[in-house]
Amino acid sequence: MTASTRSNVGYSKWFVLVTAVFITCLITANITAVKLVGVFGLVLPAAVIIFPISYIFGDVLTEVYGYRQTRRVIWLGFFCNLIAVAAIWLGQVLPAVSFWDGQAAYERILGYTPRLLVASFLAYLVGEFANSFVLAKMKIATGGRWLWTRTIGSTLVGQGLDSLVFITLAFVGMIPLAGLTSAIVTQWLAKSIYEAAVTPLTYGAVDFLKRQEGVDVYDYETRFNPLLVRK
Repeated sequence: MTASTRSNVGYSKWFVLVTAVFITCLITANITAVKLVGVFGLVLPAAVIIFPISYIFGDVLTEVYGYRQTRRVIWLGFFCNLIAVAAIWLGQVLPAVSFWDGQAAYERILGYTPRLLVASFLAYLVGEFANSFVLAKMKIATGGRWLWTRTIGSTLVGQGLDSLVFITLAFVGMIPLAGLTSAIVTQWLAKSIYEAAVTPLTYGAVDFLKRQEGVDVYDYETRFNPLLVRK
C-alpha cells in the first residue's frame, strides 16, 4: 500500500532488526563519546562515527512505519540506555578485588557525571522526537515525494537541537560563549553532512522495507504528543 494511514504495524522481523540497530547505535555512541578525535582539523567526540546512524534508522522507522511506532522505539531506546548507564554505574561502585588495578581507568572511561547524563538524555529525547516529527509532517506535505528533502531537513532540525541541548547543558559556564557556539555548530554540521552523504543508503533501506513489509505509513490522524506511547 503506497498511501496508507495504517499505523498498527505488527512487529515483523524487519521492524525488530531496525529497532535493534537503532538502540545499539545509541548506546554505543554514549560509550564512545568520551574519546575526542581530530577529523579534518575539527575536534569531535568519537561517537560522531556511530551516532548519526541512529538518526538514519530513525528516519527509516518514521518513513516506513510512521511516527507512532517510532515514538515507541525512541522511548525504548531511552530506557535501554538508562539500563546500560545504571549497569555501568553499579559496576563502578562495586568493590574491586585487591589484585585488579583498573578501577581508575574504568571510572575515567565509563564514569558519567550527573550533569552530562541529564544533558545526554534530554538531548536525545528532544533531537529524536523533533527529527521524527519533522519527517512525518514533511512526508504529508510532499505527498511522499522527494524523500531526500525530509531526511536531510529532519536531520538538520533534530541534530541541531540535539547539539544545542547537549552542549549547552553540559558545558555552559565551563567554556566561553564563543567556544560553546563553535562546538554546537561544528557537531551539528558534521553530523548533518554525514547523514546527507549516506542518503543513497537511506533510500535503499526505505525501498527495501516498504516492499518487504507492504506498508507506507502517513501520519494523517496521528497525535504527535511524545508522551502518548500507547496511542
